[in-house]
Amino acid sequence: MNVAKKQVEIAEFLRISTSTVNDAIKRYKETGNNEDRKGRGRKKTARSRKNVQCAKGMIKRNPTTRANSTRKLAKKLDVSEETQDCLRDNCPNVITVDPHWRNPTGEWPPNSPDLNPLYYSVWSILEEKACQKPHPNVESLKKAWKEIALETLVKIVDNFPKRLKACIDARGGHFE
Repeated sequence: MNVAKKQVEIAEFLRISTSTVNDAIKRYKETGNNEDRKGRGRKKTARSRKNVQCAKGMIKRNPTTRANSTRKLAKKLDVSEETQDCLRDNCPNVITVDPHWRNPTGEWPPNSPDLNPLYYSVWSILEEKACQKPHPNVESLKKAWKEIALETLVKIVDNFPKRLKACIDARGGHFE
């Protein structure tokens, strides 16, 4: 009876439930300490420090290409398809669905954006620059185009042979 009263007092003092106090006392009696047991608690997450650093590094090395697609990052970082599906369903602004990838039997468009540097890289850069502020005229948009660094365009062009090889390896199918 006295022990229960002490547990209640501890719970009231710490403003936690008596069952939490009871569990802590039980764990201490079993193990001799109050540390969490191995294998308990939240399981592995895709947002580990290692995964975040790896993804940032991949994007930093080649920020202008869509080679850092969600699927490629997920595959490299061992993020499950289930996690990606959950993100697609609940956070559509975070992960997008390419209908050709989700339905590989669908007909591929004749002007494949995967092989056009403007589509797979340059437009996203230009859109990012152009959409930061309203442009009063076409000249202002042309200026945004001219602000794209030459080294960025060189990286995009240098990446093109890899994309061609990936397309050949995929036998013309989707390869990102």
